[in-house]
Amino acid sequence: MSRRQLRCFARGFNDSQDGPGNRLVYHLCGCNMRCPWCANPEGLDPDRTGADVYEISVSSLLDEIRSCAPLFYDGGGVTFTGGEATLQMDALLEVIPILYAEHIGAVIETNATHTGLSALFPYLQLLIADLKHPDSQRLAQVTGVQGETVYRNLKSAAAAGIPMLIRIPVIHGFNDREEDIAAFSAFFQELRRVSRAAAWCVELLPYHEFGKEKWAKLGKPYAVVDGFAPPERLRRFAEMLRAIGITEIHT
Repeated sequence: MSRRQLRCFARGFNDSQDGPGNRLVYHLCGCNMRCPWCANPEGLDPDRTGADVYEISVSSLLDEIRSCAPLFYDGGGVTFTGGEATLQMDALLEVIPILYAEHIGAVIETNATHTGLSALFPYLQLLIADLKHPDSQRLAQVTGVQGETVYRNLKSAAAAGIPMLIRIPVIHGFNDREEDIAAFSAFFQELRRVSRAAAWCVELLPYHEFGKEKWAKLGKPYAVVDGFAPPERLRRFAEMLRAIGITEIHT
């Protein structure tokens, strides 16, 4: 019996926003990026303590998921998010293949920076991955992490025909300039060239301030100023996707 534990800071059901159908969503502690707009700053610290942080063994987690199986209607299942779920990859590599064998759909929501992410591909119902910026250096300037592994993982998933939802958080002054949109277009066209099947789509996530009060409660400064992309910038993103034949969805 595995002795591995998962550290979580939230869990609950969500319908059709973190994958298809009704889903049991686990927010795992820890993130390797430091996005200043993060909506879940309470999940950044892998060692954070508090009343809302709990540990659960792999076996207990599986028992909990199995007990919820009747609620996974409309193609639902389990979603692991964060923080950054893949910081607890060893536990996920135990749990997700078991869920797959038991016909329980598993989704990972990730920043796609883990070098071993592809080990999960055969067992996933859906991969939800952020593409925050197609320029590695610009990504590193703002989040602290370069993008080469992200781009490699997205290409690997596309080449393998893995069902994938790519999400772009649209942040004014970070990734909504005309040259940024052109770089996204170039990346998506490259992704289409390596795709084995049309199994991926894109969702634009306009900037919001849902996490602003959380930053204040944690005693941390909220560094984003004027993050709302003007409507014409969002239209340009949508036009770019249509122009190259990429499916845009809204969850």
